[in-house]
Formats: sequence, C-alpha cells, structure tokens
Amino acid sequence: MTDHCCEAMSLRANAPCDRHGDPFACPDALIRFSAEFQEYGLIVHDGGTSIITIDFCPWCGRRLPESQRDRWFDELERRGIDPGEDEVPAEFRDARWLAALPRD
Repeated sequence: MTDHCCEAMSLRANAPCDRHGDPFACPDALIRFSAEFQEYGLIVHDGGTSIITIDFCPWCGRRLPESQRDRWFDELERRGIDPGEDEVPAEFRDARWLAALPRD
C-alpha cells in the first residue's frame, strides 16, 4: 500500500472494492494512483479507462508529486525497450524503477 499526502487521499487511492476488481468499473472509485508514473488522476466514469490528472490533493490541498511519465518512457527507451512492442520489466510496473535510478 502506498502512503499518500493525507489520510483522505490514502483512503480513496488505496480503497479496495469487494464488488469490482477494476477501479474504472467501480462507481465509488474517485482517484487513480499510477505507481509507475507517480501520478494521480480523477477517474472519468464513462466506461473507459480515462483519468484527468491532478496536481493538488482535493482534500488537503497539498501539491502532489510531479508525474514521472516522461521519465518512465525515456528510461525504457534508454534501455532499448519499446513498451508498445516489448514486455515491460516488472520493476517498471511500480515505483521500483525510480528507486534504482541514480540521484541527480
């Protein structure tokens, strides 16, 4: 389970649903946290998997971490991995890839 900026965000971003295995299918799911990209979004309940990314917590107002989406794709490209064609290594499906990078 990931710790988030406040208890309210943690409850909503980590909330399991006993009726829906997919948060996009659950009408009560509000927030999607992408561990690999370190980004937050409001779920758009239109039958798809769309989100509207957010920069601030709707409950406590804190600034959320900067998305690592571009860096994720850059690092895969640097390793010669095309996520559209190749299997993405397991460490790139969560935050482990970030922890393994040298600090700037």
